Amino acid sequence: MIKDKVVIITGASSGIGEAAAKRLAGEGAKVVLGARREDRLKSIADEIVNGGGHAIHRALDVTSRSSNEDIVRLAMDAFGRVDAIFLNAGLMPSSPVSALKTDEWDRMVDVNIKGVLNGVAAVMPTFLKQKSGHILATSSVAGLKAYPGGAVYGGTKWFVRDFMEVLRMESAMEDTNIRTATIYPAAINTELLGTISDRQTADAMKGLYANFGIAPDRIADVVAFALDMPEDTTVNEFTIGPARQPW
Repeated sequence: MIKDKVVIITGASSGIGEAAAKRLAGEGAKVVLGARREDRLKSIADEIVNGGGHAIHRALDVTSRSSNEDIVRLAMDAFGRVDAIFLNAGLMPSSPVSALKTDEWDRMVDVNIKGVLNGVAAVMPTFLKQKSGHILATSSVAGLKAYPGGAVYGGTKWFVRDFMEVLRMESAMEDTNIRTATIYPAAINTELLGTISDRQTADAMKGLYANFGIAPDRIADVVAFALDMPEDTTVNEFTIGPARQPW
């Protein structure tokens, strides 16, 4: 049941995060929105509140441990608990390894890997104390299969896959009742394409997305499905793409 659940969403200023926030708020969840662009967060939160929903926001740098702790504290102060966190913030500046875009490699590791670790570390004490909680994370089809141009991006998403699976196993072993869900989107029409600075890779990806891209709302549907499942039932992995997939 989604109604009245308190859900933190990272990367909530656009794309999948924005779509998930609006979908969950529409189902009665109390959403706590975090991202770098506070002006966008305010606009989204205001839209949700004006529509009768519950939403608060805070500027969030997922690469900062303290920033992640702050948004968990905000949720606790405002709503008294946290039921779920959707770790969705991510970057995709794909390029060939030979292009040596090492600054972009570092940024992907910081956001896509450390951002997930920081989010889990921030919310875990609360989940352990209440002996319940749901951790959802956005991986990618690039976390299931290797693609040219996606060595570093795919590597970060393979990490998310492994980390979330181990987290699920440890939760079962430790009887913490913390559930997990890992989402593997394919070509989703978001702002991620705009982060690709390598022209050849960008052109190829634009062509792929033009033919096969789907709306972020489709991923929001899956997030809602995962959160709506009974507490004693879980599905851990969701792969989402167009009916005709080129991969």
